[in-house]
Amino acid sequence: MKSQSLVAAALAVLPRALAITPELMLSANRYSDARPNPSGDFALFTVSNYSFETKEHAAWWNKLDLKTGKISQWYDGSDISEVVFVGPKDTSIIYINGTNAEEDGGISLYSADATNLKAAKLIASLPAPYSGLKAVQTKSGDIHFLVYTQAYPNGTAYNENLAETPASTARLYNSIYVRHWDTWLTAQKNAVFGGVLKPSHGSYVLSGELTNYVTGICDVTCAESPYDQSDESDYDISPDGSGVVFLTKDTSLPLANYTADVIYYVPFSGTVKDAVPIQARGSTKYPETQGAAVVPRFSPDGKKIAYLQMYGISYESDRSSVYVANVDKKNFNVTRLAGKWDRAPDGLVWSPDSKTVYVAAPDLGRERIFPIPLTAGENYVPKNITNEGVPAGFYTLPNGNLLVSDSKIWTSRDIYSVSPQGKVVNTYFQANKVDPGLKGLGPEDVSEFYYSTNTSEIDQQAWIIYPEGFSKDKTYPLAFISHGGPQGAHFNSWSTRWNFKTWADQGYVVIAPNPTASSGWGQNLTDSVQGRWGSYPYWDLVHAWKYVNSTLKYVDTSRGIEAGASYGGYMTNWMQGHEMGRWFKALVTHDGSTSTLNQYASEELWFMNHDFSGPFNATGFLQSSPYWEWNPLLYINEWATPHFVVHNEKDFRLPVSEGILLFNLLQTKGVPSRLLSFPDENHWVLKQENSLVWHTEIFKWINYYSGISKASSPF
Repeated sequence: MKSQSLVAAALAVLPRALAITPELMLSANRYSDARPNPSGDFALFTVSNYSFETKEHAAWWNKLDLKTGKISQWYDGSDISEVVFVGPKDTSIIYINGTNAEEDGGISLYSADATNLKAAKLIASLPAPYSGLKAVQTKSGDIHFLVYTQAYPNGTAYNENLAETPASTARLYNSIYVRHWDTWLTAQKNAVFGGVLKPSHGSYVLSGELTNYVTGICDVTCAESPYDQSDESDYDISPDGSGVVFLTKDTSLPLANYTADVIYYVPFSGTVKDAVPIQARGSTKYPETQGAAVVPRFSPDGKKIAYLQMYGISYESDRSSVYVANVDKKNFNVTRLAGKWDRAPDGLVWSPDSKTVYVAAPDLGRERIFPIPLTAGENYVPKNITNEGVPAGFYTLPNGNLLVSDSKIWTSRDIYSVSPQGKVVNTYFQANKVDPGLKGLGPEDVSEFYYSTNTSEIDQQAWIIYPEGFSKDKTYPLAFISHGGPQGAHFNSWSTRWNFKTWADQGYVVIAPNPTASSGWGQNLTDSVQGRWGSYPYWDLVHAWKYVNSTLKYVDTSRGIEAGASYGGYMTNWMQGHEMGRWFKALVTHDGSTSTLNQYASEELWFMNHDFSGPFNATGFLQSSPYWEWNPLLYINEWATPHFVVHNEKDFRLPVSEGILLFNLLQTKGVPSRLLSFPDENHWVLKQENSLVWHTEIFKWINYYSGISKASSPF
């Protein structure tokens, strides 16, 4: 059987020097992607870490020689926040220094040669917290650059440090979408600004004022780019510096109800009044393409713009396709590539010859890179050139190869180059072979299996992560982890929030299934969760558990625990009221939904409208409605399994009241339970000290009830 052979290949005694404790994982180095210089001779990337002993962060830049593979420290410190290769030489750079940001809220631009930072020269100090630097050199020798920051409705840059403090803290709104993720929205919105640097005495000087290309496009709402929580991936500048593209939410639609985006083109020398949509929603050529868009990118020859866009107007996890437009505002002549490909790409770069786009897309529990030629028709099926891992970033090199920075369950960063045909050319860096806390981790720590289920025509996948010192001749309690989304997946990637190896090294075999709603196995599996939150995924997880129970003899399901976050937290709450909840010794809900009747307390209403098959006010109180049918509170009389609850105060996606409601009900029913909340964290726990408490308290809870710990209490 396929699944058994996959598991058997990894089964052996797996010797390691150290278990990955929460302290080791959280204090380990964290790496950015490696960005190459124009000639492909070297790349730069950042490294940061945290010490629990000194309570201090450290950060520096490394230089990777792409010819020799040698890595050396390039700059010690975090005050250089961004670097762009631009100027007369392949080593010429402009960088942002944010040293003064805490004092006056502004940043400084410097020019330098990457081989001689000591000779860096100040170009200008900008009086706002600009970021997202992109820059190109024009034929005249000038440098055209883009940055973004928040702007007032009149278009001027906003600086919180210099803004007048109002006498009242009142917030007043006339329309929905009043807050998002962890922030109350204000009149200030992100905007892309462009500026010109002119050569002067071996450096540059800022010429004139910066131009705001975004603020002023208004209808039902007003344009914002980058959109809300996004970044510089939402805009681009042409290689010759003559044009700008940016995306924004469709201003003709209410922000909270729709995911639709519009991509605008504007001449660099123009203003917001000159911005024109590349493919307005409902365009005659592809009227079905009305959804969210990402990564608009100019081709290296400057003649085309590629981007990715979803189909559904109010569905954030719909299938997306590649679109290519001509750089001609009179006739963009948009063309779709591989339109019937059953994947949803979310990252894109161009080949050096402008004849191919490389996209990254979820695929069978990985995020793989696929080349798509501009000649690809609707029926073209791309073939992957990478296999394991999830890229943090990938860039084409002058020789046509790609420089990829990715992570895997067993390594926080791999950096390597791969040919257009998929051959790994050079492996430059592997964190699990360098970092002391990760040494000994490897692909042998991970396996996968496929199991059958009655909800799907295809078998479904689950990851297995083994503990330190694993032996197939021993037994280990089960840690069963349900993923969020629900559209999403457990990927072969490193995480500092839900690190499977850290959970496993407590002494568990971790099983991380990808049931209905998971992405990377075709859009039908992803879409099938609509209106079925407590149905298809639940039964898929039942089948996954039963497969483990009957097949993996080294897993002790009688001592198992289950945990999940977001939708995974909802699923944990749903399990608590059903038979599956009795199969575990303890449950963990992190920022999950307790009552589906409360979904409209969230911010992105398009999410509920889609997943629950309509607006709450239309169907919410009908017992046939998904809002009612899949409510965990309907089964509160069955709650019995010890339950650890986490919910953070700055989580505006699922407000903290959901966690308090769950905890109150557990307590009044007499179910052993505990509540953990962080006032300074959102949907995620990101701060290392908070994360250490999160891990410590959860592990005390599950280890007590699973019998791993011999403590007299879970507290």
